[in-house]
Amino acid sequence: MRVAVIPARGGSKRIPHKNINPFWGKPIIGYSIEAAIESGLFDQVIVTTDDPAIADVAREHGAEVPFVRPSDLADDHTTVVDVVCHAVEWMQEQGYPLELVCLIYATAPLVDKGDLARGAEAFDGGDWDFSFAVTDFAAPIFRAFSALPGGGVKMFQPEHFKTRSQDLPVALHDAGQFCWGTPEAWLERRPVFDSRSVPIMIPRWRVQDIDTPDDWARAELIYRWLNSPNGKAV
Repeated sequence: MRVAVIPARGGSKRIPHKNINPFWGKPIIGYSIEAAIESGLFDQVIVTTDDPAIADVAREHGAEVPFVRPSDLADDHTTVVDVVCHAVEWMQEQGYPLELVCLIYATAPLVDKGDLARGAEAFDGGDWDFSFAVTDFAAPIFRAFSALPGGGVKMFQPEHFKTRSQDLPVALHDAGQFCWGTPEAWLERRPVFDSRSVPIMIPRWRVQDIDTPDDWARAELIYRWLNSPNGKAV
């Protein structure tokens, strides 16, 4: 059994009501729910939340909300792994014959069902713990620098000041869209950034993690371009 788990707590502070804010005419969580359903990959799509308003929106868009997330798993210090583990434990208690569990972020309007499928297919090629969406950094991180308090800058790795960009390794980061994992990997809290995880590459122009109002505005611009007559999602 394959299940999508979409965490969506109600206490977002930087963007109030972030998980159900309108994004191009639809509550933003609706995009994640609909991508999961339309992919045909899941036996169930579950939203885990502590907020009745989020639960209502999730059901309106086709997700199931079979339990209320405990309040101790809905504060600023709760990790997404804590939330997925709770959902996996609940499903096992209900007798679900779990094969794979896919975390999909509630604020991922650019998530693509084809990418979700590639994440699932990765498990056909080996004994993996996780597969998750990644993208590459826009600039070489090995030549990054910080601003000094009194002015000026300082490189983190000055030994790479003269290294050509093409001679540096390609650095990746989490795309903030989805993460497939085995039930055992979730429950044992195995590390995601590890040799037993498969990176699913997403082009940079189709990635925008949303934590701030500026991130939200950027995501809307990308979404508008992808869905305009001149845009083309790949």
